Amino acid sequence: MTKKKNSIALILKQLPKNIFSGFVVSLIALPLGLGLAMASDAPAIAGVITAIVGGVVVSILGGSHVTITGPGNGLVGVTLVAITTLGLEGAYAAIICSGLLIMLLGFLRMGNLSDFFPSSAIQGMLAAIGLIILGKQFHIMFGHKITRDNTIDYLIEIPYTINDALHYENTGLIYAAAAGLISLAIMVFYPKLRNKYWHLIPAPMWIVVLSIGFSYYFELVLHQDNPIAQDYMIPAIPSFAEITTQLPKISFSKVGSLAFWGSVFSLTLIASIESLLSIKAVDKLDPEKRRSNVNKDLKALGLGTIASGFVGGLNVVTVIARSSVNVNNGGSNRSSNFFHAFFLVVFIVVFSSQLTRIPLPALMAILVYTGYKLASPDLIKKIFSVGKEQLIIFFVTLLTTLKFGLILGISAGVIITIVIHFIINKNVTLFLRHWIKPNVLMFKEDDNKSNYYVSVKHFCTFANFYRLKQKLDVIAADQDVIVDFSMCDFVDHTVMENLNNYQGIFTKNGGHFDIVGLDIHDADSKHPFALRKIVAVPKLFGYNLTKRQENLETIAKDYHLTYSADINKNTAFLNPFLFFKTKQPNYIYNELEDENANTKLFDIEFSEGEFIAKEVVRTSMLHIDLNETIPVFSLDRETIIDKVYAIAGFKDINFDDHQDFSKRFHLVGEHIEAIKTFFTNELIHFFESNPYYHIESNGNSLLIFSTQRLASTKEIKALLDFGKRLKDVIPKSL
Repeated sequence: MTKKKNSIALILKQLPKNIFSGFVVSLIALPLGLGLAMASDAPAIAGVITAIVGGVVVSILGGSHVTITGPGNGLVGVTLVAITTLGLEGAYAAIICSGLLIMLLGFLRMGNLSDFFPSSAIQGMLAAIGLIILGKQFHIMFGHKITRDNTIDYLIEIPYTINDALHYENTGLIYAAAAGLISLAIMVFYPKLRNKYWHLIPAPMWIVVLSIGFSYYFELVLHQDNPIAQDYMIPAIPSFAEITTQLPKISFSKVGSLAFWGSVFSLTLIASIESLLSIKAVDKLDPEKRRSNVNKDLKALGLGTIASGFVGGLNVVTVIARSSVNVNNGGSNRSSNFFHAFFLVVFIVVFSSQLTRIPLPALMAILVYTGYKLASPDLIKKIFSVGKEQLIIFFVTLLTTLKFGLILGISAGVIITIVIHFIINKNVTLFLRHWIKPNVLMFKEDDNKSNYYVSVKHFCTFANFYRLKQKLDVIAADQDVIVDFSMCDFVDHTVMENLNNYQGIFTKNGGHFDIVGLDIHDADSKHPFALRKIVAVPKLFGYNLTKRQENLETIAKDYHLTYSADINKNTAFLNPFLFFKTKQPNYIYNELEDENANTKLFDIEFSEGEFIAKEVVRTSMLHIDLNETIPVFSLDRETIIDKVYAIAGFKDINFDDHQDFSKRFHLVGEHIEAIKTFFTNELIHFFESNPYYHIESNGNSLLIFSTQRLASTKEIKALLDFGKRLKDVIPKSL
């Protein structure tokens, strides 16, 4: 009860900030809602209705915290096709059915839907959407309405439209084109003007204010009509009373047609992907570092879409740009989404008649800028830096989407990604066999550690990433996580990008998220998101270090050690240790060594067993050369298995004066008296007061490691520190 009261008190305390943030967001949502609706060939008010309905429904029932909902950029092309093929009444029916499917996705816990698509394919789809928006609206921005069969034709016509605008003789068209160009300039230069007072009003609202001011200047000062051609002004906007009383007609007459369900599935796919990507992105912006319940949000978005369709609105989606503005202006909970809807109602009630003073080219300039951002040339450079194969996936998805539509476009992106993966791995059968196998094992390590260890085997791609994601999502973001890919042959770009997102979330929440095991994988580029493939023959890696290797370089500098990432097959110094009597060291790499070569920390690959029983293991170990003669022994944490061995006659060495040590540690060696002499009170107390490590002596050096896996950078620091302090204690025992 107290917790609930505190929660209510916090909400009330934060209410003023959320009201203000909701107001700022509404200033953007109003012109964007009008523009997106008109770009979709829907009534202008449909976009505002979408934002109002979405803001109310999702703020009450949603599972996210600081997101804003409304009409989405990505749905312009799909909605346009739906309205063109089904008519407006049929399109409303498709929107309602789409809402039902989105709700169903939420109930089926399909909040990870976007993870089933390759990142580069999604980028290609979004870029295609950007070009679809830019292609059609660019001409209207220049006061030049044309009709073409597809987006490519619209894009080809852009130079001709610019040429026509330069030769306009109609004054109304000249003013229309000027309004579009000035509005585009505002969108481009607004972010570059770093003035807090200027930024109190978002760029789209500046366009609205200046457009209405321009209209009144001609009417009240010059006593003239607005010089912009009437065909390029926003048509009449219904009053709030008309919106609530005159509901649109909805026709399900085409529900049996392929075109109807094609529109439904396209709307569902794009709306859900756009929303899920936006939710994921906004979670990274949340100052309180919370995670959204995406399945709950899908249910709310679906219900909001159904309600929106019945009252004349479009699909309700989560939108990244407006959500970012919400966070930047102090939005801290879902009430800001509600107040953004509230202020839109106020605007329609008070100013609906004034909105007709806004020229269409001005609104379309906002969308042209948005389309350009989605398909920016910088995006192509970024994808190319990740890998050439990602650029192929991107362009195949982009061009197929432009030519054949979104469903076929994203499908082509998935197929080409799979084909590329087959080519890279050169073994289709092996790849397919491991593709559908469970490949993730997770467990929490012993009580003295807060580590969650996640081992990924075989292949990890966009198609089976959900298995890894399911494991990671149950871990609180303030914990320590180690994801080990040392037994994974192939890790694709989508997985690398998503893991980077997890690293950001855990870092923000005070946890640690370490990725290990990729140091012996090859990558075609230095980009951290590049796909990784294990190499059959180890090679030098110094020219293309992983993030973990870069961290090891930093550790080496901090501890005054030398670092080498190279493969080193000189492992003879390990042979005298008991641990390697039945195991075969293959090579060591990632070596950190002091100037006297007495202390060496390294990653190692070794094998145990042979033929079908052969297993390859990679782990991190510390070797300390003592330059002294000490007893040969092996020390480890005592387990139930050790007690069973004791019954069978394999007894450990106990100390009568140190019962706790004898109970907790398993100590073995042939020369018992020498070992007992070596283990002084000070050395025993050292082991009792430190974390457990497996420690072996071969007579003149020590081998120390924690678990049979690669260590995270945090664990490497702890191991180095432990070894340094142990080395200081040992001479006193000789």
